Amino acid sequence: MTKKGFTLIEVLLAMIILSSALLLLTTSWGGSYARIRKTKVKTEVIALLQRRMVEVDLKYKGKPLDSIPEGPEEDDFGSEYPQYRSTLESKKFDFPDLSSTLTSRENGANEALIMIMKQLQEHLNKTVKEVKVSVMYQPENGNEVTYSITTYFVDYDKEIAVPGMPK
Repeated sequence: MTKKGFTLIEVLLAMIILSSALLLLTTSWGGSYARIRKTKVKTEVIALLQRRMVEVDLKYKGKPLDSIPEGPEEDDFGSEYPQYRSTLESKKFDFPDLSSTLTSRENGANEALIMIMKQLQEHLNKTVKEVKVSVMYQPENGNEVTYSITTYFVDYDKEIAVPGMPK
C-alpha cells in the first residue's frame, strides 16, 4: 500500500522555509527602499544647493560686497519641491590675527613683519565676504534636516594699502 500526499511535518517544514524566505526578502527590500529614498533626497539636495549657488553667483558677481545682504534671506523652490526651502546668509570675513603666532616663533617677529600681517588682515577683512547657502529638507514624518555650503566673494579691485608705498 502506497501513501499519497504529504505528512503534517513535511507541510509544516515547507511552510517554515517559505515564511523565512519571504521574511528575508521583505526585510531586504525594505532596507533597499530606504537607501534609495535617502539617495534620492541627497541627490535633490545637491542639485538644489548647486542651483542656489549659481543663482547667488550670477546675482552678486562683479557687484560691490555691500550689495550682498547680511541677514538671512529665505526662499523656497516652489511647488516642484514643496518639502525644501533655502536660506542665504552672509557675513564679513574675519581673518584671524596671526601676530601672536609670529611673535611666538623662536626668534620672534620684527615690527615690519607684524605691520605687514596687520595690513594683510585688514585688507582681507575688507575685500572678502563669506556667503553660506543652506537647503532645508522637511520629511513628512520627521525633523527638518539642513545641508549647507559656504563660498567666499572677493573684491579683487581694492588695492592694498601699505604705509610708505606709493599708490
